[in-house]
Amino acid sequence: MSYGNINKKTLIVCALEMETQSQLDGYDVLYTGVGKVNATYKLTQHFGKHGSHIPYDLVINYGTAGSPKKYKQGELVDCTKFFQRDMDVRGLGFPLYQTPFETIPETIVSNSEFNPIGKESVCGTGDSFVEDIESWVQVVDMESYALAKVCHLYNVPFISFKYITDGADGNAGGDWEENVGKGVVKFKEKVLDKLENNS
Repeated sequence: MSYGNINKKTLIVCALEMETQSQLDGYDVLYTGVGKVNATYKLTQHFGKHGSHIPYDLVINYGTAGSPKKYKQGELVDCTKFFQRDMDVRGLGFPLYQTPFETIPETIVSNSEFNPIGKESVCGTGDSFVEDIESWVQVVDMESYALAKVCHLYNVPFISFKYITDGADGNAGGDWEENVGKGVVKFKEKVLDKLENNS
């Protein structure tokens, strides 16, 4: 697939402007605010503005994330599998992370052909800032599952790239505040430059 002009055919979605440090001027960037509800609303609203035709070949989520034991602070990783880590309806007999009474699987898999990093990490999204989570979870954030689900429903290719700011542990809050704006240069070099060359 050709992604054409990045300014028109690729949408970059971020939660907060502080994550990009005003370094994505010239790109089509949507800021959603924090959390699954804000992410879902803003992206759905943005798609809705275009009526029946969504002019994007690709949606890229860039943001910050924690990683319990898998990745080190300062790494930029790609996330290609997404689950809702705070969905728990086991009391009604549903598997952990499964949203009841729908056919979408609990793990949404990226359908993007573009991925210059290739780690293919699993990201657990939830409406809580993680300071304690199972060590098997590779990456944790607060928006990407919601964005992936909207793109899945609209059949728009989606992938997420996360800059690891913290270890999703007791130091996560301070580490995130210290590192929140440090990853955008690496994102531009390792992702956006490759995307432009791939156009």
